[in-house]
Amino acid sequence: MRGTDIIAVDTEFMREKTYYARLCLIQIATDDISAIVDPFVVKDLSPLFELLRDPGITKLFHAGSQDLEILVKMMGEVPAPVFDTQVAATLAGLPTQVGYQALIKSLVGVELGKAHTFTDWARRPLSPEQIQYALDDVIYMPKAYRVLHKQLTDAGRLGWLANDFEKMADPATYESHPEEQYRRVKRASSLDRRSLAVLRELAAWREIEAQKRDVPKRWLVSDESLVEMARRAPNDINSLTGVRGLNEQVARRSAEALLAAVQRGREVPDDELPRFEKRKRLEGELDELADVMSAVVRVRAKEHGVAPTLFATRDDLERFAGGERDASPLSVGWRHTLVGADLEALLDGRVTLSIHGGRVVIGQPCAPLETGE
Repeated sequence: MRGTDIIAVDTEFMREKTYYARLCLIQIATDDISAIVDPFVVKDLSPLFELLRDPGITKLFHAGSQDLEILVKMMGEVPAPVFDTQVAATLAGLPTQVGYQALIKSLVGVELGKAHTFTDWARRPLSPEQIQYALDDVIYMPKAYRVLHKQLTDAGRLGWLANDFEKMADPATYESHPEEQYRRVKRASSLDRRSLAVLRELAAWREIEAQKRDVPKRWLVSDESLVEMARRAPNDINSLTGVRGLNEQVARRSAEALLAAVQRGREVPDDELPRFEKRKRLEGELDELADVMSAVVRVRAKEHGVAPTLFATRDDLERFAGGERDASPLSVGWRHTLVGADLEALLDGRVTLSIHGGRVVIGQPCAPLETGE
């Protein structure tokens, strides 16, 4: 496969009973060659990883975030440069988050089967049908890439993908941040700030412990029990084991660590307490602004033949209208060029919207009326 400019990559994995995904297969393909690597048999994957590290070869994925997460953990780096056909397809006018089978049918004209979607890929031996199903996930990807690449090049849109793929190739994207896991806990927003500080410590403990044991987080402590523990803030083993839904064996085995986490949360200074960012509905003028911004997004999306959500979600618009511009996807790359700059100008009063012939038109504002004495 050396000498090629692209390699399609896909993985099959299981993670129902583990924290980390258990790699079961790696499928790779170029324009002419396809192969499956069985990591249960091939213990030394370094030749494959050396190939994936080649900066002269673009690695193709479809919805590749989980595949990349697995490879980054095994390789210690991102197999850059990367190209995600799902991301690229939206710029070619296909539906947002288009599935691989729909992509291949649309671009290559091949209809793929779905018979082995829920296969247990850890079982051996695999049938010839299962092997072919796995290979199909990469065999047609190079051709789909060539079609997409030409379409986007002809449309002048290939460069739009740079920011998205740079983020996918950034190792920081795949780093674990235990101290931020509390934000993902269900019903965390129901807690006051002191209880939230306790939850932050408990959720961080659970994340690290799950990684150490390589078990799903929910096997240690459920979200519901974490929130209840944070609310009660137990200070001894008896009150800890009384938390509803908390496995008594886990509570007793990890009592010291859990109580220490609770205590750390209780000792956080008042001015350093975390604040859960609740997404409040915009009121009054801000809500109206978000509605007007949606009209601008729809106009630009129609002009470019893409879905409006590719430019921005309603949440993106609400944050932008509320002043959160710096961290917005609308402030960088092609999104800023195509619609973000218009939204900035709209909010700053430098453009207006008008209706002409039943169509929304984005234009320059009229000069202010002069008032006489």
